[in-house]
Amino acid sequence: MPSPPCVAITGASGSLGQALLRQWHRRGARLIALSCGPRQLELRDAAGQPIALRDVTWCVGQEPDLRELLQEVDVLVLNHGVNVYGERSAAATERSLEVNALSSWRLLEQFAAVVSERRAREGEQSARPRAEVWLNTSEAEIQPALSPLYEISKRLLGQLVSLRALDLAHDPAGPRLRIRRLVLGPFRSSLNPVGVMGADFVAGQILAQARLGLNLIIVTPNPLTYLLMPLATLGRWAYFGLLTRGAGAAAKP
Repeated sequence: MPSPPCVAITGASGSLGQALLRQWHRRGARLIALSCGPRQLELRDAAGQPIALRDVTWCVGQEPDLRELLQEVDVLVLNHGVNVYGERSAAATERSLEVNALSSWRLLEQFAAVVSERRAREGEQSARPRAEVWLNTSEAEIQPALSPLYEISKRLLGQLVSLRALDLAHDPAGPRLRIRRLVLGPFRSSLNPVGVMGADFVAGQILAQARLGLNLIIVTPNPLTYLLMPLATLGRWAYFGLLTRGAGAAAKP
């Protein structure tokens, strides 16, 4: 019998992070909670029993420090983010881009490298499940979020994910890393206290759609997102695939 997957979740101290930890706990996963707060995270299940997890503190910019930890991870959920709302200063712009886009991109690249090394070391016959990255890009990729810097940073992340997915899909050794994009509508959290959906509902829907095998996971009350997001993703795939080359292709004469 295969061992339960090891799941690491960034932004674990937030509403959605905690809800995802509870949902994965119900499925028997080994949990790693990644958060930047000094407070020890304590979660309980529906019966009031404490949930076993490994609590790791890290900060944006310290992504290389997580490389050793990523060696044991099967599913990496990139869920951390910040919303500066109406700010537009240079500091707010830098913070939004770093936290919402560049940090997740660096972790994606680092995890892809770790998975590639692990695959070479363990071989094709490894009993380990295929590694996955789940990225919370949000509906702000294509819809107004009443926060321009949040929209800009999330759209950047979405485009970087689409670009990277091309290399992973055309890996001559076969796909070694699965990318799932989480496109979420407004749910209640510290970033959005007036969200119309509960975090537990959203987390349940995310895992339910993942079990159906979906890579584009959409949870929102806005019907337009279900139409526009697949079109936007397909359009990027075609555009980037036509105008860019992978690392292997660039090296050819």
